[in-house]
Amino acid sequence: MKKSLILVLALILSSNSSAYALFGKDKTLEPEERGYVGTLPNLTKQYDTSEPAESSPIFEKTKNFHSANELKPIPREDPAFVNIILKPDKTSQYLNDLNDFILMLEKIYDSIENREDVQKFVARVYFFKKNADYFRDKYATKPESYYVSYQKVLDLSLRANAVSQLRAEAEKYKPYLAYSGAGKVYNSENIDQQLEYLKSEIESTIVILKEAKEI
Repeated sequence: MKKSLILVLALILSSNSSAYALFGKDKTLEPEERGYVGTLPNLTKQYDTSEPAESSPIFEKTKNFHSANELKPIPREDPAFVNIILKPDKTSQYLNDLNDFILMLEKIYDSIENREDVQKFVARVYFFKKNADYFRDKYATKPESYYVSYQKVLDLSLRANAVSQLRAEAEKYKPYLAYSGAGKVYNSENIDQQLEYLKSEIESTIVILKEAKEI
């Protein structure tokens, strides 16, 4: 009986020793079971504050840029500068129109001076009147309508048209009219006198139009 008890105790002690040998020691992990074992990077380095770099200008500084001594004087004594830069524009549409009227009036004047036939005279006056009518409407609501040159063109247009109609009617009705009484207005002496009056008005108007261009 005692031998059996001793044998059982020996088996128990032997089992405890084996269990300690099996579970008491730390288990050594293999390298692939340990995870990352290298050196971690410094993640705060990229967020370090840096001093702003000082940039240099790409252009050189101009000495005394705002100094009056550095500015070139305006060449007011230079005729080319005065005529081109300082004088007002002389090519306005109104002045161009006046120039066209000067040419028309010169042709009417020459027609009277050279005693052109009635048909040519009437045609020149008709062309002048049509342009004058357009000229009147074009500037009727503009400041140019107050100019003397504007009014002279319109007045002369009416005068020239009246003389033109007189010559045309005289040419048409002269075989049927006696040059006395009511028909006296169509006689050659009266027509020549009206043409001379018209020539004088054309001359004075041309002078005014040319003066307007030179102002």
